[in-house]
Amino acid sequence: MSFPIVVWILTALAAVVVVLTRLRLSGDETAGRFSISRRLPAAHFVAGTIALVLWLGVLVAPEDTLVGGPLVGILAIAAWWITAICGLLILARWLPAKGRHVPEATGDSWSDGPGLSLLAHLGMVVGVLVFTYAYLTAAV
Repeated sequence: MSFPIVVWILTALAAVVVVLTRLRLSGDETAGRFSISRRLPAAHFVAGTIALVLWLGVLVAPEDTLVGGPLVGILAIAAWWITAICGLLILARWLPAKGRHVPEATGDSWSDGPGLSLLAHLGMVVGVLVFTYAYLTAAV
Protein backbone atom coordinates (compact mmCIF):
# COMPACT_ATOMS: atom_id res chain seq x y z
CA MET A 1 0.00 0.00 0.00
CA SER A 2 1.48 3.33 -0.99
CA PHE A 3 1.83 6.27 1.38
CA PRO A 4 -0.77 8.54 -0.30
CA ILE A 5 -3.40 5.81 0.12
CA VAL A 6 -2.60 5.65 3.84
CA VAL A 7 -3.02 9.44 4.05
CA TRP A 8 -6.42 9.23 2.33
CA ILE A 9 -7.57 6.45 4.68
CA LEU A 10 -6.40 8.41 7.73
CA THR A 11 -8.17 11.51 6.37
CA ALA A 12 -11.44 9.59 6.18
CA LEU A 13 -10.93 8.20 9.70
CA ALA A 14 -10.13 11.68 11.03
CA ALA A 15 -13.38 12.97 9.53
CA VAL A 16 -15.26 10.15 11.28
CA VAL A 17 -13.61 11.02 14.61
CA VAL A 18 -14.54 14.71 14.28
CA VAL A 19 -18.17 13.94 13.43
CA LEU A 20 -18.66 11.16 15.98
CA THR A 21 -17.09 13.23 18.76
CA ARG A 22 -19.57 15.99 17.93
CA LEU A 23 -22.48 13.53 18.02
CA ARG A 24 -21.32 11.79 21.17
CA LEU A 25 -20.74 14.97 23.17
CA SER A 26 -23.72 16.97 21.92
CA GLY A 27 -26.10 15.78 24.66
CA ASP A 28 -26.50 17.10 28.17
CA GLU A 29 -25.09 13.97 29.80
CA THR A 30 -21.76 12.75 28.51
CA ALA A 31 -19.80 9.74 29.66
CA GLY A 32 -16.76 10.12 31.85
CA ARG A 33 -15.74 10.87 35.39
CA PHE A 34 -15.59 14.65 35.07
CA SER A 35 -17.57 17.20 33.11
CA ILE A 36 -15.83 19.28 30.48
CA SER A 37 -16.64 22.65 29.05
CA ARG A 38 -19.03 22.66 26.11
CA ARG A 39 -16.54 24.91 24.32
CA LEU A 40 -13.98 22.13 24.07
CA PRO A 41 -16.06 19.78 21.86
CA ALA A 42 -17.18 22.82 19.86
CA ALA A 43 -13.55 23.86 19.31
CA HIS A 44 -12.73 20.25 18.37
CA PHE A 45 -15.51 20.23 15.78
CA VAL A 46 -14.75 23.66 14.30
CA ALA A 47 -10.99 23.05 14.10
CA GLY A 48 -11.59 19.56 12.70
CA THR A 49 -13.96 20.85 10.03
CA ILE A 50 -11.55 23.60 9.01
CA ALA A 51 -8.67 21.11 8.99
CA LEU A 52 -10.61 18.65 6.86
CA VAL A 53 -11.66 21.24 4.28
CA LEU A 54 -8.16 22.73 4.00
CA TRP A 55 -6.50 19.30 3.97
CA LEU A 56 -8.77 18.05 1.20
CA GLY A 57 -7.80 21.15 -0.76
CA VAL A 58 -4.13 20.32 -0.27
CA LEU A 59 -4.65 16.70 -1.32
CA VAL A 60 -6.75 17.46 -4.41
CA ALA A 61 -5.57 20.82 -5.78
CA PRO A 62 -2.35 21.26 -7.75
CA GLU A 63 0.55 22.77 -5.81
CA ASP A 64 0.75 25.86 -8.02
CA THR A 65 -2.76 27.02 -7.04
CA LEU A 66 -3.78 28.97 -3.96
CA VAL A 67 -5.79 26.06 -2.54
CA GLY A 68 -2.93 23.60 -2.96
CA GLY A 69 -0.24 26.06 -1.96
CA PRO A 70 2.04 26.02 1.06
CA LEU A 71 0.03 28.50 3.14
CA VAL A 72 -3.10 26.36 2.97
CA GLY A 73 -1.04 23.27 3.79
CA ILE A 74 0.49 24.88 6.86
CA LEU A 75 -2.93 26.11 8.01
CA ALA A 76 -4.37 22.62 7.49
CA ILE A 77 -1.63 20.98 9.56
CA ALA A 78 -2.05 23.61 12.29
CA ALA A 79 -5.80 23.00 12.37
CA TRP A 80 -5.21 19.23 12.59
CA TRP A 81 -2.91 19.77 15.57
CA ILE A 82 -5.49 21.98 17.29
CA THR A 83 -8.10 19.26 16.69
CA ALA A 84 -5.81 16.57 18.11
CA ILE A 85 -4.96 18.64 21.20
CA CYS A 86 -8.65 19.35 21.82
CA GLY A 87 -9.27 15.62 21.49
CA LEU A 88 -6.64 14.85 24.11
CA LEU A 89 -8.19 17.43 26.41
CA ILE A 90 -11.57 15.77 25.87
CA LEU A 91 -9.98 12.55 27.13
CA ALA A 92 -9.31 14.32 30.45
CA ARG A 93 -12.88 13.54 31.47
CA TRP A 94 -11.77 9.93 31.94
CA LEU A 95 -8.71 10.63 34.13
CA PRO A 96 -8.61 8.45 37.22
CA ALA A 97 -9.03 10.17 40.53
CA LYS A 98 -8.93 9.08 44.15
CA GLY A 99 -10.75 10.41 47.11
CA ARG A 100 -14.01 10.18 48.93
CA HIS A 101 -15.82 12.86 46.94
CA VAL A 102 -14.71 11.83 43.46
CA PRO A 103 -17.70 11.01 41.26
CA GLU A 104 -18.05 7.58 39.73
CA ALA A 105 -17.40 7.31 36.01
CA THR A 106 -20.64 7.31 34.03
CA GLY A 107 -21.23 5.42 30.83
CA ASP A 108 -23.41 6.10 27.85
CA SER A 109 -24.99 4.13 25.05
CA TRP A 110 -21.80 4.30 22.96
CA SER A 111 -19.45 2.34 25.21
CA ASP A 112 -18.77 1.26 28.78
CA GLY A 113 -15.64 3.26 29.38
CA PRO A 114 -12.96 5.31 27.72
CA GLY A 115 -11.99 2.70 25.09
CA LEU A 116 -13.73 4.35 22.15
CA SER A 117 -12.45 7.81 23.09
CA LEU A 118 -8.91 6.53 23.60
CA LEU A 119 -8.93 4.75 20.25
CA ALA A 120 -10.32 7.77 18.42
CA HIS A 121 -8.21 10.51 19.93
CA LEU A 122 -4.91 8.70 20.27
CA GLY A 123 -5.48 7.50 16.71
CA MET A 124 -6.07 11.12 15.73
CA VAL A 125 -2.69 12.11 17.18
CA VAL A 126 -1.00 9.33 15.20
CA GLY A 127 -2.89 10.42 12.08
CA VAL A 128 -1.82 14.03 12.53
CA LEU A 129 1.79 12.90 12.93
CA VAL A 130 1.45 11.03 9.63
CA PHE A 131 -0.18 14.08 7.98
CA THR A 132 2.65 16.30 9.21
CA TYR A 133 5.31 13.89 7.98
CA ALA A 134 3.55 13.46 4.63
CA TYR A 135 3.27 17.20 4.14
CA LEU A 136 6.84 18.01 5.20
CA THR A 137 8.31 15.30 2.96
CA ALA A 138 6.01 16.27 0.05
CA ALA A 139 4.67 12.70 -0.08
CA VAL A 140 1.20 14.07 -0.86
